Amino acid sequence: MTAVFYFGLFAMSFDFISGYTGYLSFGHATFYGAGGYFVILVANGKIPLLPPGTPFMVSVLLAGVLAALLAIAIGSVSFRLSGVYFAMITLGFAQVVYVFMRDWSYLGSNPRDGIAVSNQLHPTGFDVGVPFVDQLNLAIGPLRGDAVQWLFLDLAKTDVSYYMVGLVVLVCYLAMQRVLHSPFGRVLVAIRENEERARAVGYDTFRYKLAAFAISGFFAGVAGALFAGVRRSVSPDNSLYFLVSGDALLASIIGGFGTLAGPLYGWLFDRTLREFLSKTGGGGGLLPLLREYVPESVLGTPVFNGMTVGQGIETFLNGHASLYLGIVFVVFVLYVPGGLLGTIRNRLGGTVAKRLPDYLANLRR
Repeated sequence: MTAVFYFGLFAMSFDFISGYTGYLSFGHATFYGAGGYFVILVANGKIPLLPPGTPFMVSVLLAGVLAALLAIAIGSVSFRLSGVYFAMITLGFAQVVYVFMRDWSYLGSNPRDGIAVSNQLHPTGFDVGVPFVDQLNLAIGPLRGDAVQWLFLDLAKTDVSYYMVGLVVLVCYLAMQRVLHSPFGRVLVAIRENEERARAVGYDTFRYKLAAFAISGFFAGVAGALFAGVRRSVSPDNSLYFLVSGDALLASIIGGFGTLAGPLYGWLFDRTLREFLSKTGGGGGLLPLLREYVPESVLGTPVFNGMTVGQGIETFLNGHASLYLGIVFVVFVLYVPGGLLGTIRNRLGGTVAKRLPDYLANLRR
């Protein structure tokens, strides 16, 4: 579940620019990967002026700043185009960064496989909390994080990681919400609805888009830093590859474009469905349940051309989670264009927080 938080934050940063300005950034993984690589390199003492003992939260903030600067550099070129050309040029930049980082020997002995935190320099997990105040920090990580036992609280290491990463993601979400509900955010929506009209009434749309891209890149960098902090490693394929941006797009479409929180729910939906359809189903997948509860007499019943029910189940379910997720994606695009959260908002007539109390009150009458 911790992964849902940090990748959900990345998907929200993707929605911040793509859902509120209408510009699809297919190269958003660049900022996610930049944040991840930055914190690992700082921890290993490979960034000048930043010692290995730099507090993790300071590294996270600087990772966000680095990603924002990258976004400004890429956006200053990309926003001269629009539509599919913008998407393609951001994808092109992302591939350049991906290939460069994969072959940059300064990163480590085998950069294609990624880099990891030195256990000698950091034998424990990274601290999340208030920098320089030890009492207000807890280490994250499934193996090297902190566990908490205090009064009635009994939190394992994974629980502590879940809550601390979730706390950072909540702060980031509230910050993005504040920006989107400001006059600046309303200009972004005006650009999405009709950019020529926004320009005609006097707004410098290029600067607004560039600023939004920088803010989006900042939070994508923070998400990547959290990802690397929890895993203590990062590689080109799990951070910089263009399919990472594709996952954010998938989460945004399922959760709802232009809803900000929707991509988080979209990613949770994706992970839940993928787990339910997986071979092992650690949380109780469909295939293990069928194997356990369907009687042998039923599994052995032939249904077509000698194929039994059991063989059919194995053929259609075993290892095909991605296939069914693809079908779900197509269904959402065709029949649920507003995504999960967008559809709920449309039904309620506004945001869930504002309309749900009235809706529930009407149901009680």
